[in-house]
Amino acid sequence: MASEAKGERETLARNGALDGLDRLVHQLAHTAATPAGAVIPADAWRDDDALYVQFDLPGMDRSSIELTTEQNVLTLRAQRPSPVPADARAVLTERPTGPFSRRLPLPDALDTTAAEAAYDNGVLTLRIPLAAHAKPRKITVSGGTPKQLTP
Repeated sequence: MASEAKGERETLARNGALDGLDRLVHQLAHTAATPAGAVIPADAWRDDDALYVQFDLPGMDRSSIELTTEQNVLTLRAQRPSPVPADARAVLTERPTGPFSRRLPLPDALDTTAAEAAYDNGVLTLRIPLAAHAKPRKITVSGGTPKQLTP
């Protein structure tokens, strides 16, 4: 069983599916700043079935979080309101507020139509499964008389 999984990983590596996922995980290590200079921290990992990405979004209302994919680019947008009332004068403001965004290129090896996201305790977890066309599969060989291809 372990050798079968190893063989599948080697097949995926040869066809470039895992290389694309590895490049994405590497790109996540180079954080992208939002226009206000704030960064949305992220962690990413993968297994043989999916890519997982977690984003830290503390203090953001779930309804302000928007995830979209278009042409193999994942875009995350969220909004954190200022906790300072409009009629008050701020004394200390270290936590960034306002709109946040992050864009990540995704490899073709992922099935973005089957992506799932959950937001819990300020952490957004995204699971994007590996696309069926990127997974190794067995082709059944049937019996019978060989047929000649006609030119």
